[in-house]
Amino acid sequence: MALRLFARRSTAASKYESRYFHTSRCSFIKVGDRLPDLPDVLMENSPGNKVNLASELSTDRGLIIGVPAPFSPSCSASHIPGYISHPKLASAGKTFVVSVNDAFVMKAWADSLDSAHKSGIRFLADPSAAFTSALDVSFENKPIFGGLRSKRYALEVKEGVVTAVHVEPDNTGINVSSAESVLGKATS
Repeated sequence: MALRLFARRSTAASKYESRYFHTSRCSFIKVGDRLPDLPDVLMENSPGNKVNLASELSTDRGLIIGVPAPFSPSCSASHIPGYISHPKLASAGKTFVVSVNDAFVMKAWADSLDSAHKSGIRFLADPSAAFTSALDVSFENKPIFGGLRSKRYALEVKEGVVTAVHVEPDNTGINVSSAESVLGKATS
């Protein structure tokens, strides 16, 4: 009886303790998945300009970069500028930045980071978090971000199918989703 009680307690304790070693559950989207076909969710520059990434990337290569917050220090100072200035960006195909925010904020952020729009990166708003939720890369953070946000990630896509997934395990870090990690080290 004591052995059974110990075994039950150990199993229960290990389940309880394991929660502390994972800062984020695994993302739903994985290599081999098709992008969700959501024609009326993402917006570019204004609420009336809808973008469907499944259609945009159905015949091309591309990169989708998810960020938790436009104008935040990490997103504005290093994450997206790293992509904008990376010499291998053009070889990645069509590139999109997606955030749970409104179209006006995303347009203002795009203008502040790449005013001449030379990089070719397109900034998309996901105001209802429908796209982010469909990928299962959302997380709740009311104290800092005010509610539901996107984890920081980068998805490599070819002909509508995900070929590589780079999701930050702590939701907001800039390690596995940085331009250097996804596109490779820049060489001069």
